[in-house]
This record gives sequence, structure tokens and C-alpha cells, in this order.
Amino acid sequence: MGRLTAKLVESLASAGTYEDGDGLRLVVKASGRKSWVLRYQLNGKRREAGLGSFPAVGLKDARIAAGALRGKIHAGIDPLDERHRQKEESRESLKHDAAKKITFSAVANDYINAHRAGWKNAKHAQQWNNTLTTYAFPVIGDLSPAEIETRHILEILQAIWSTKPETASRVRNRIELVLDSAKARDLRSGENPARWRGHLDKLLPKRSKVATVRHHSALPWQELPAFMAEISGREGLAFRAMELTILTAARTSEVLNARWDEFDLINNTWTIPAERMKAGKAHRIPLVTEVIALINRLRLLANSGPFLFPGERQGRPLSNMSMLMGLRRMNREDLTMHGFRSCFRDWAAEATAYPREVAEHALAHVVSNSTEAAYFRSDLFAKRRALMDEWAIFATQTTYQTSTPGSQLFET
Repeated sequence: MGRLTAKLVESLASAGTYEDGDGLRLVVKASGRKSWVLRYQLNGKRREAGLGSFPAVGLKDARIAAGALRGKIHAGIDPLDERHRQKEESRESLKHDAAKKITFSAVANDYINAHRAGWKNAKHAQQWNNTLTTYAFPVIGDLSPAEIETRHILEILQAIWSTKPETASRVRNRIELVLDSAKARDLRSGENPARWRGHLDKLLPKRSKVATVRHHSALPWQELPAFMAEISGREGLAFRAMELTILTAARTSEVLNARWDEFDLINNTWTIPAERMKAGKAHRIPLVTEVIALINRLRLLANSGPFLFPGERQGRPLSNMSMLMGLRRMNREDLTMHGFRSCFRDWAAEATAYPREVAEHALAHVVSNSTEAAYFRSDLFAKRRALMDEWAIFATQTTYQTSTPGSQLFET
């Protein structure tokens, strides 16, 4: 039977410690605040565990709580150590929940911004963003760093390891660095799944073994009209993306990440912002009749999202593998979508009289010669519109005859 009574506990006003028995005591402060404490000894240490304040915790509840703690003490469990462990687990759980809300793409952007000033080449940050946006973000962009596993890294790399070994190596290295930064921020733990030595080198061939692979397989330009006729009859966004890629001579990443707000259908222009271009410079593409018709078809299929080619995951574009899979469904594993840029370049050189510089600008190639670049400050947009108009007419008709004086006449 305890020494204290409920009435006495309520009436006590003088500062002091009032024993109830078996270690339970009521501590009254000079301010009048009253609190319950269980005093105990375990493993030679004398300790005190708080049980709450009065009147929130009454005498009866304090005795029940003290009894529960005594049972743990008799079992060799220190209540204070247990509380500390539970608080730590709770903090870790909250930290884990907070970390899950931070995505890989957000960590990558933070990494790029943090290192931007230290990179000597101003385009380096843009190259980082382009490669991660094209290859990594569609697979792991929405995942938290802690959720990323080796299987995700392999999904990204296996698609390009043999065809684009240099790009694949850069992508792997950049993912590894971003995940290392995530670990430094306590956003993940354990081994880095993008680590090469002792990990991915056991799952993928060495880059030196695949560095001599063939160039992007290109379709002979004379065969393009028949190829275009075949894909135009196939259903699916992947084939519409293939059409736009070919008709604009754009890169696959530029097409797959195309947004509706980049298209000006009043002036018939598609402007790809600098951050999505390989050279880090905005690129204007003239929209000719066949391309405008294709875009209008896409508008009928469009959802409320920002992308021309929305993927299965909300807020993400079509996978960078989609067009490659389209080629496979056509049994054209001998081709790559990037090869159609070579197809366009060969056609422009062999079948038209347009200057080389016009075709190079159409492909958004950087003029490497500084003297030559000084003479071509313009993007030759008007001439490119005429060139792309002829390209579209050729690509979408079985028989082609140019209307440009000086161009060659040919029939497929």
C-alpha cells in the first residue's frame, strides 16, 4: 500500500520530494509543478525515470506505470536505455521517411548546382543534365536514392552499354557520384549500386571490349520512303516519335522530351531550349507541312501532360527504349534511330545542292573550326526550312522530284 493519497497529492504545495514507496516519488518544484519519478538501481547504477506530470498523470496511473517499469527492471531491462533506443529508432524512421521524399533527380540537380562553379568547362553542367535526363531519370528519377538498386542501374546501362560505350560509362560514373553525394547527406546507406570496381565489372563487359563497336547503323537514304510508309501504318506513340525524329533530323532525346510549349504553330517553329541540347545552345527547327500534320495528329491523342510523347509513368515522357523497341518489332535490329541523322546527312550531300553548312545546322552540329564559325553566326533558318521541306517530301513520297534548281533528280 502506498504512502500517498490522491487528496494529499493534490494538496501538496511545498517544494520537496514525497515518497510513495518502492522507488515511486512525487517531486514538487518551487514553481508548484509536480512530477512523478521512479528511482531504481540496476547493474550497480542508481537512476531515475520520469513518469509524467501531475495532474495529467494521477496517483493511480503513476503506480501502474511504475509497476510496469519495475517488471522490466526485474527482467534486466533498463527503462531509460530502452526509451533512448526507441527515440533513436523514431528519429531514424522520421529521417528515412523524409529521405524517401527526396528523389534522385532532385539530388542530381543539387549535385550539379553545387559543382557548377568548380567545373572549368561551362558546358559540363549541361552535359551532366542532358545525359542524366536522357538515360537515368526515366528509370530512377522519381525514386529516392535509398530505393535505387543494382537492377535499376543495369536497366539504364544495358540499353546503351554496347552501342554507346563512352556515353554509358559517363552515365554510370555520374550516377555513382550522385549516389555518393546522397550517402554523404544520409539519404542512403550501404554499397553504391553504380560502383564499377568489384561490382558492375562482374556484371558488364569492360568498356575496352565494346569500344570498337560499329557506328550507328543508318538506312540507305534511297530506302527511306518505303521505311516511312511502313511505320506510318503502325499504331503507337513510339512510331509517331520515330516519324518526328526522322522528319526533323533531331536526336531521340530531343524528341522524347519534347514539350508542347516548345512548339509555335503560328510561326511553324519548334525551339528546343539550351538545357536539352547536346551543345548547350537553343536550337530552332522549322516545322514543314508534314510535321505540322503529325503534330496535329498528336494533339488529338494528347493528355493533359506537358510532353508530346507521354510515358506510362505520370509526368514522364516515353522511355528512351521505346523507339528501339519499335525497330525490333519491325525486325530492323540492323538500324538505330540515331542512324537516321546520318541518312539525312547522306541524302542532303548526295541528292541536293544545299551547302554543307545548311545540313550541319539542321543537325545542330557545332562548327569546330573557329574561322568557319565566325562566318556563320546565323542559323541559316530560311535555307533550312527549304531543305527540311524537301526532306519531308522525299521521306513521305515514293517518287520524289526536287523543285530546287541545281538539285539532282532521282526516283526510288
